[in-house]
Amino acid sequence: MNRSVIIVAGGSGSRMGGDVPKQFLPLAGRPILMHTIDAFHRFDNQMNIVLVLPSKQHDYWRRLCSEYSFDKIDYQLVDGGETRFHSTLNGLAKVPADGIVAVHDGVRPLVSQETLQRCFSAAEQCKAVVPAIPVNESVRQIEPDGGNRAVDRSCYRLVQTPQVFDAATLHQAFRQPYSPLFTDDASVVEHMGVKVSIVEGNFENIKITRPVDLVLAEAIIGSKERR
Repeated sequence: MNRSVIIVAGGSGSRMGGDVPKQFLPLAGRPILMHTIDAFHRFDNQMNIVLVLPSKQHDYWRRLCSEYSFDKIDYQLVDGGETRFHSTLNGLAKVPADGIVAVHDGVRPLVSQETLQRCFSAAEQCKAVVPAIPVNESVRQIEPDGGNRAVDRSCYRLVQTPQVFDAATLHQAFRQPYSPLFTDDASVVEHMGVKVSIVEGNFENIKITRPVDLVLAEAIIGSKERR
């Protein structure tokens, strides 16, 4: 079965407090985005990898690839869009309408091989699959009147990526007009009436958006290397 992944990396780096887009920041000796691409290549070295970056970042990325000799993995480079929805749509143009396609955040470099296996295996049976983890913190809901109340955290999950789909279903879903209600790729498919299934994610699969996330990611990689 054909497998594809669209890796969407459109961050500006503003929340990291610097000028370098977060996907290019160094992590364990090389840019975050290289770790992310490598995770999918290790899972399936025949996978069709589509990298979506803002057009103004293409030259910088190519310079990084040259600097780090990142030239052993084949992938297609595509322009990003105005929103996450439009970036995924651009990436879909490079994905066949048969098989399975994943959509993944470029700044989630620590997705485990086990999570990838669970997602892709489940997608062979389901139309849409997301990895998710339990909520460990207490949760309170903000009421319209400004008040708040405790809710049962066991009823909630924190959704990660990759979100994995039947390719034909995702192509059909992204023919819908854009809506601000589309908070992730699964919500686009769900808006079409498709049920989204949940599989177990991995807690290390963090999205690196703030300086503390980068420190945590370094610690996770260091811990694995010491084992």
